[in-house]
Amino acid sequence: MAQIDIDRDAAHDAAQGELAKAIYPKPSLGDQIMSWIEDLLYRAVTHGAELPGGWFTVAVLVLLVVIAVIVAVRIARRAMKTSRSAAVTLFDDHELSAAEHRATAETFASSQQWAPAIRHRVRAVARQLEEDGVLDRVPGRTATELARAAGRALPALADELGSAAMAFNDVTYGERPGTEAGYRQVAALDGRLGDRATSGPGSPQQPVAPSWAEVR
Repeated sequence: MAQIDIDRDAAHDAAQGELAKAIYPKPSLGDQIMSWIEDLLYRAVTHGAELPGGWFTVAVLVLLVVIAVIVAVRIARRAMKTSRSAAVTLFDDHELSAAEHRATAETFASSQQWAPAIRHRVRAVARQLEEDGVLDRVPGRTATELARAAGRALPALADELGSAAMAFNDVTYGERPGTEAGYRQVAALDGRLGDRATSGPGSPQQPVAPSWAEVR
């Protein structure tokens, strides 16, 4: 029987073609990406001497592939973490008043734990709006929807409410560290709402219908 003479490239291509047939189960997206990377590295190493720049070019290509894989893994992990945190609501299972959220925020702030301090101070703002009758109490709304609804009811504070919601989202979902400046801005907004409740609103309050998505 005559021997079949086939080089490494031809054997590699033949194996890839065989595995691509419908009789074999299709690999997952992750497996396809890894297979593509392996194929790329295989060809780079096999034909390294033929590439412009020789092995230096191969080394650069390998480094770029490694960097791309690291970036892809980090993006995937962040996306998974964001999707998990999407189930977290602005208010947790513990029912606290505005004053209790405010006191909790001050406790965290006194130890310079700015992220939880910001979260509880925004919750104090939300609860204060509910206690004052500016907003109806709706379980599980998002900080962004809270800011929009409250901004419609209190146009003079719309920008500050939007900034407070952004600060809440940054430390809760964006994995950004809280800052003292960010906390002080939310605390100032909370103080204005408290002064407004004490002195009385300048215009009739208009409760907003409960048509928002969950506040996370």
